[in-house]
Amino acid sequence: MIELKSEREINIIQENGRIVAQALRFLGGKIRSGMKTRDLDTLAEKFIKKHDAIPAFKGYRGFPSNICVSVNNEVVHGIPGDRILTEGDLVSIDLGVLKDGYYADGAFTFPLGEVENETQRLIQITQNALDQGIQNAVAGKNLSDISHAIQSYVERSGFSVVRELVGHGIGKHMHEEPQVPNFGRPGEGPLLKEGMVLAIEPMVNSGSFEIKTLEDEWTVVTSDGSLSAHFEHTIAITENGAMILTT
Repeated sequence: MIELKSEREINIIQENGRIVAQALRFLGGKIRSGMKTRDLDTLAEKFIKKHDAIPAFKGYRGFPSNICVSVNNEVVHGIPGDRILTEGDLVSIDLGVLKDGYYADGAFTFPLGEVENETQRLIQITQNALDQGIQNAVAGKNLSDISHAIQSYVERSGFSVVRELVGHGIGKHMHEEPQVPNFGRPGEGPLLKEGMVLAIEPMVNSGSFEIKTLEDEWTVVTSDGSLSAHFEHTIAITENGAMILTT
């Protein structure tokens, strides 16, 4: 069942979304060549707790870290550890917070220093695809209009969208109904209504859309070793269109 959120609930999620946005901006400014991905996890934990919030990912379904750090061909759910970041890496950070009984979730992909033009284009297309999805998150449209907008934009640009992982509703729980795929035909699925709160998150590969999960049972990588980028916003559907809560 899709739960519609009250104005009070949306305001709480928006406050939490600000912490998510601030944390992502803070971490993006700290990424350096030679640092370990676990260093970003430590920084994130301190930042989130400083804002009297709880890192939502730590322990969620057994996930061992505070944030996900996925590098280059890693799509999502990368576990921070001893991997050393180097110039030219593509670093995707996904994080969530829990505060006052509600969740917010967001992700951003950062280039570490100078990257190739095609890598920079992958980042920009993925970010634009998120914008396309958000523009279609309008009351009265169908859920799949979001999905179709993302897929069609990405594929016109020569990249592919991951099919096996999706966005989601969010609120009192990290993952709520409905699922929000990044592909599909328009005009299908439930009608979008005011009060819906969704985490929209295109995952875009420079090669095939096919993925696989590593032996750690968390890290998802592209099957062909191609690069991947990931952007995510938590949004609320209002009478005036989509309101981005993680900003």
